[in-house]
Amino acid sequence: MSELTGISQRPALFSLIFILLTASMGFIIVGPALGFFFAIPFYEGSMMDLVQKIQNPLAHPEIRLPVLIMQGCATLIGLIIIPTLYLIGIEKQNPITWMKSKSNSLLIILVVAVLVITFFAPNSIFIEWNANFAFPEFLKEFGEWARERENLAEKFTKFFTTFDSTGEFLFGLLVIAVLPAIGEELVFRGMLQPELYRATGNHHAAIWISAIIFSAFHMQFFGFVPRMLLGALFGYLYVWSGNLFLAMFAHFVNNGFSVLMMYLYQKGVITVDMESSDSAPWSVALIFTIVFAGLLYYFKKYHDLTNQSSS
Repeated sequence: MSELTGISQRPALFSLIFILLTASMGFIIVGPALGFFFAIPFYEGSMMDLVQKIQNPLAHPEIRLPVLIMQGCATLIGLIIIPTLYLIGIEKQNPITWMKSKSNSLLIILVVAVLVITFFAPNSIFIEWNANFAFPEFLKEFGEWARERENLAEKFTKFFTTFDSTGEFLFGLLVIAVLPAIGEELVFRGMLQPELYRATGNHHAAIWISAIIFSAFHMQFFGFVPRMLLGALFGYLYVWSGNLFLAMFAHFVNNGFSVLMMYLYQKGVITVDMESSDSAPWSVALIFTIVFAGLLYYFKKYHDLTNQSSS
């Protein structure tokens, strides 16, 4: 595995808390607030009217674009700009260097793309299991709250991915796939994961703890496990290659492929509903699992040899 050192000289726990707090503040408060003002020119009504409709956007599909702009700004500012300024200004690190590697070959990029797409089938088994998970009686109230949040998240997903034009689809792809791939990987894999390695001294612990935090950040407990598995996959891709770009690209392929399939489903081009929580047939899941495992093995061996030759 590549030796990914922490980003700070301060105690790892302090660094972890600071990173999470600053990213969360930017994502939840600063980004959406600035995004609101950027969204005003794209709404025909008054500013106060937009403020009122934002309180219940699901009832007002006409503000989909302004809300997408706010969401995009939340990610751009909270997970990309603020963390980058923190890295450059406080930690004196340039995150661009985390993406420079000899492994950015066309073959490896193609392997990552196919690897992520094949993971959809085996992960669908965990999606179905997690979607139907029943909390024990002593967690009944939490389970009901989590189910309400999950239902709301599903409605927002449909709200954000109902595209009336190709232009809306491309903008949705930017907000849902490109920006989260860059921002979430920068924060969770580029910043948190190395700090967790510094705290634990174990790459596996750092990858899985980071994946758990990554999944919890989305606040969707009936999709917690499959999202955690995705986070762990991105984490191993980063550690094995030492190249954050490949983790970002994998994240983009996962989100972008989902958005594309939803768009094609809406257009009637395909009959596969990506929003369904039903698992793939076991035979399909088994075949894709074998392909996925083979590609993952090749990816690791390729970078093991690359790391040995460069050492």
